[in-house]
Amino acid sequence: MLSQELLISTALVLLLPYYLCLRAGCRSNNPAVIPTNWPILHMFPSFVANLHNLQDYFTLVLAGSGHNFRAHGPPGTGMRFFVTCDPANIRHIFTTNYTNFPKGAEFAAIFDIMGGSIFTIDGEPARRQRAKIKGVLSSPRLVARMEACCRNKVENSLLPLFAHMASTDTSFNMQELMSRFMFDMAATPLFDVDPGLLSWDMPPMDAAVAMDTVMEVALFQVMMPASCWRLIRWLNMGPERKLKAAHTVLCAFVMEMMDRRKVNTCRVGNDEEQEGIDILSSFLNDPNYDDDDLLCAMIISYMLAARDTVGATLTWIFYNLAQHPKVVSIIRKELSPIASRKVADGVDSMVIFEPNETKSLVYLRAVLYETLRLHPAAPLKRKVVAADDIMPSGREVHAGDTIFISLHSMGRMEGIWGKDCLNYNPDRWLSEDGNKLRYVPSHKFLAFNSGPRMCLGKDIAVMQMKTVIASTLWNFDVEVMEGQSIQAKPSCILEMKNGLMVKLKKREM
Repeated sequence: MLSQELLISTALVLLLPYYLCLRAGCRSNNPAVIPTNWPILHMFPSFVANLHNLQDYFTLVLAGSGHNFRAHGPPGTGMRFFVTCDPANIRHIFTTNYTNFPKGAEFAAIFDIMGGSIFTIDGEPARRQRAKIKGVLSSPRLVARMEACCRNKVENSLLPLFAHMASTDTSFNMQELMSRFMFDMAATPLFDVDPGLLSWDMPPMDAAVAMDTVMEVALFQVMMPASCWRLIRWLNMGPERKLKAAHTVLCAFVMEMMDRRKVNTCRVGNDEEQEGIDILSSFLNDPNYDDDDLLCAMIISYMLAARDTVGATLTWIFYNLAQHPKVVSIIRKELSPIASRKVADGVDSMVIFEPNETKSLVYLRAVLYETLRLHPAAPLKRKVVAADDIMPSGREVHAGDTIFISLHSMGRMEGIWGKDCLNYNPDRWLSEDGNKLRYVPSHKFLAFNSGPRMCLGKDIAVMQMKTVIASTLWNFDVEVMEGQSIQAKPSCILEMKNGLMVKLKKREM
């Protein structure tokens, strides 16, 4: 009882600054360059007061402190942070000395629903699982299947829905549609079953909402003392109660899709033609993955990675392009030779761009990269320090420290990207003749990770985004509705808090 009372008392002390900040309305959009170091509580109140706007807060502080700063929480909480967006430090963390900077046990505890998956593990287990996943995703048959799946979903679901919205002059939430589209795109090659979230009747998207909850609560947990959120979890209150419900929904979704997959398998038969086409088959046939909990964790981690990153990025792409009609014109000019051939071949409706047709389009890829520079899908990465070290910037870090790498801030640093760092300019990615991409090292552009943990699904994600953007922009004009408040949702994924309301207009060819 004494230890429980102590925990509760500690939590109340730690949460008091949050309550006072909210009550006093002290959520500042212009915080001091360095967080205020309060007595006893140190910098914890400053972090909590700006949790709603954490990415911009980090950017302001990092810009004023030379791309690096240290922060401390109350004594005994273990809150010792080193926050950086310095490319030299990032190369050290992700490549040069990456074994000294694991995700750590607390990260695994925060994302316990994905426990045991590559998303949460380090060291040799991560290397083995990564090799397995790399082998699966590099299968020519599976890649062809995923390309066909994307192309068919765009032609048979996305564009007809867009055409209806355009013909009825109906505004809609682009972020929700991209979330539905990518949920189906993630699940179909995984289970060989299309959940059908992107359909005319717009069915409930409980599993997708549960995924959002996991990422929103995770940000709260990442920035709070572990003892604080663990106590809230024990009390089954607030965000932890929501998280528990989300876990239940996601596990039920996995079971439902597994059952539907079994029905489909029985219907088509288990012949050699069907075997191994979906991702799940590769793991069900592997004795190393015969644990149901591990398999469920891996499925959920794949769904989160495949849906969240691409869905969020597509929304920001449409938002940025609506503000830059000249960029849209250049994209259409690049697409024009492909579209002309299709028209000559007798295409008399909407033009669909095949994944292999957009693969070599340089400017379109530059548009994707420029969006990811300013709006990285995962804006913040978290590591821990295994042993004392010295960063290339000269800062010392100590065993047990938490390191935050702010991708969102990195894209907004003049010292990294130049004086026009805040401008949306795809040309920065092009060679002088515009025919190829400039080389930018991954420790400067971290959207697809870096070093031994480089994103395994990068090429698939780029293929999906190119197919959606090319087919949409060629057939429609996209208008963002005025009067919206465009701001990031407090989450580990950079989604828009209020969505993105748009209207479409069918282009006259």
